[in-house]
Amino acid sequence: MTLIETKVKRWGNSLGIIIPSQTVEKRKIKENDRINVIIVNDSAKALSETFGIGKGKIKKSGQEFKDEARRELYN
Repeated sequence: MTLIETKVKRWGNSLGIIIPSQTVEKRKIKENDRINVIIVNDSAKALSETFGIGKGKIKKSGQEFKDEARRELYN
């Protein structure tokens, strides 16, 4: 996984991001490749806002949830 910080820019009626050339070369990204993007707003409350929505609804322990998330992200 590669972490980059970039700005969102308007492209016509859409929004887009620019992937730095160093990342493109390192990850061997080519035109029309499909990639996954994880969006985290620049907010001190980003994690609590994201994970707080499941409070009382998730039956897994915090550790089970983290292990599952890691498997999905890194495999």
